[in-house]
Amino acid sequence: TLAPSHLDRTFPLEPFSRTLKKSEPDGDGQLDFEEFVHYLQDYEKDLKLVVKSVDKRNADGINSNEFAKSLCDLGVRVSLKDAEKVLQSMDKNGMITINSKDWNNYSTVEKTENIPEIILYWKHSTIFDVGENLMVPDEFSAEEKQTGMWWRHLVSGGGAGAVSRTCTAPLDRLKVMMQVYGSRTNNMCIMSGLMQMVRDGGVRSLWRGNGINIFKIAPELALKFTAYEQIKRAMGSNNQTLSILERFAAGSLAGVIAQSTIYPMEVLKTRLALRKTGQYAGVMDCAKMMFRKEGLRAFYKGYVPNMLGIIPYAGIDLAVYETLKNTYLQRYSTSTDPGVGVLLACGTISSTCGQLASYPLALIRTRMQAQAVTGGSNHVTMSGLFRHIVHTEGLTGLYRGLAPNFLKVIPAVSISYVVYERIKTQLGVTSR
Repeated sequence: TLAPSHLDRTFPLEPFSRTLKKSEPDGDGQLDFEEFVHYLQDYEKDLKLVVKSVDKRNADGINSNEFAKSLCDLGVRVSLKDAEKVLQSMDKNGMITINSKDWNNYSTVEKTENIPEIILYWKHSTIFDVGENLMVPDEFSAEEKQTGMWWRHLVSGGGAGAVSRTCTAPLDRLKVMMQVYGSRTNNMCIMSGLMQMVRDGGVRSLWRGNGINIFKIAPELALKFTAYEQIKRAMGSNNQTLSILERFAAGSLAGVIAQSTIYPMEVLKTRLALRKTGQYAGVMDCAKMMFRKEGLRAFYKGYVPNMLGIIPYAGIDLAVYETLKNTYLQRYSTSTDPGVGVLLACGTISSTCGQLASYPLALIRTRMQAQAVTGGSNHVTMSGLFRHIVHTEGLTGLYRGLAPNFLKVIPAVSISYVVYERIKTQLGVTSR
């Protein structure tokens, strides 16, 4: 007799386990030879049905056009040349077509009971939080929305972001300090900046502004996801996977909507990170003092550069991520599974490229938010501040604080991944 664990190396364990209950009538959790034969026969029937559903010409075989079209219907776009390569790897008679027998004899690392299961491994790979949450929202399948898995992924991502931001908060506050106070005369480095913060308010001061930074995760995730889904419906793409360009457009617009709503929290975060010891009693005290002294407009200082920064960040991050992942799969992988390490590397590199492109706008945004703190003019424009920085500090002045920002990327992504997987497990989300 055979148990599922005996077949783990040869057959797909998860679909096999699901089929086991149907294949063995005695329900003893063991599979004898006769029951195993029935399982193989059922599996072969399923393969024939898959081939028949893809075969539009009723020719008892699939050609490269049909194969590419079926993948496109699932949201996976491949060229005709790549489709032919896949068929050639399975084709035994040299006709560049495959039938159910060819498919069944094809040796794969892990067969799947349903073709869309292949794509699910790539889902939810952009959830990792690096502090600047301007990424394009995640994609969720219709099944995940119906079963409630979507909110479990969002909760897991939010929890991972909270832990990640807390662990890297000292570096985030140091970045803000260097962006605002750094200059040619005050060339603040990482160690001197950290020591200055500790001298001013002790070790706890390294986490100033972190509370509201965590608090804004939930509304930002919820608003971005909701807006993204509504924009997809408006684009007529409710029931199909979006192209990269469509994801970029929908994700950028969703980011603008979410950021516009929670932007006052961004300003408060900056003010709290820059505050002196005893300056504010808390978040509400800071908000009241800002409103009394500067009015309602103070809560939207730096709004324009912040919105403009979403476009290069989201666009470059998404484009680089997809390009790196697809290039790796085409050149180095014989499987549809790119591996966790590859996904993490692609996410880290793409996020770094996105931050490099949008960083000058982020620096100008932070300086505009902090104008009242530094004693500068309250009427400085984005273009005026840009020219002033380039004139007085050179182009390198637009990248002050970049070092601590990059230092936190790898630990932030790593911490997010570990916590994300732990929370997913606790909430009953199955990983692929």
